[in-house]
Amino acid sequence: MSLHRMKKFVAALAGAALLFGAAACGTSDESDANAEKKAAFDVASVKKDDRIAAMVPKSIADSGKLTVGMELSYAPAEFLANDGKTPQGYDVDLAKALGKVFGLDTEIVSSTFDSIVPSVGSKYDLGITAMTITQERMDAVDFVSYYKAGSSWAVKKGNPEHVNTDDLCGMKIAVQVGTTQEEEANEIKEQCKADGKKDVEVLPSKLQTDAATSVVSGKADVFYADSPVAGYAISQTGDELEELGSAEGVVKQGVAVKKGDTELAKAVQAGMQHLMDDGDYMKILKAWGVENGAIDKAEINPTDLG
Repeated sequence: MSLHRMKKFVAALAGAALLFGAAACGTSDESDANAEKKAAFDVASVKKDDRIAAMVPKSIADSGKLTVGMELSYAPAEFLANDGKTPQGYDVDLAKALGKVFGLDTEIVSSTFDSIVPSVGSKYDLGITAMTITQERMDAVDFVSYYKAGSSWAVKKGNPEHVNTDDLCGMKIAVQVGTTQEEEANEIKEQCKADGKKDVEVLPSKLQTDAATSVVSGKADVFYADSPVAGYAISQTGDELEELGSAEGVVKQGVAVKKGDTELAKAVQAGMQHLMDDGDYMKILKAWGVENGAIDKAEINPTDLG
């Protein structure tokens, strides 16, 4: 891929103004325009629910805002618009809608993925960032389930490196730091080593866009991400990437709440359930083309994660 096309690809995923100067590739790319038009649902139409708003802890209610930590390179869940500063995506819309139900303005705080769990309850009120619910994470924070997604592998079109997900020994795997996919890739690496097979090289990136572009550039053989994120990245590359196999291990994702903050967790559960029941939740997901991951019940620390 040429340098010019590489820049256009990254811009489509995360916003040209964020990653490159305006002179690098312009803003007229059709896929960029389509990404900007995705959010057809007007979050401003969501109404405050007085009963649920009364459940919000007084310290948050009195502040007038709901602060939410997000890692803004995870399109279409959360990423920056072409201006390089405006958060957009289905998680962004859901966070804003939740704030509306509470009668609060939502403030999105840009964070690295691996810093969000430790910062919930101190740097911001909630973490909403396509985060898979795991037992390890539930030891650190409480969760309110709101979505489900699997994990998908993506390779260069035509799979020129002959990647086989049944045997990834000898492959270079690109992942985002702190994700369940990084954990799984490292488990594969250790298993290949234990079996005396070719080494796996795990290439972790702070940004999901970097993981995707490393495959396009040939730095990695395959990248591994949440299925809606991988699907969106593939759609933005035209004929550069393709999904390998189908989504694996579909599990629930959750809103992270400070461990033990039952009052806020119950408010988030009630607010998210309200959005599900009145249809706004599904309208948001459909606006971003990710309705396949919809669930119909928001639960605090669900026992069934599948």
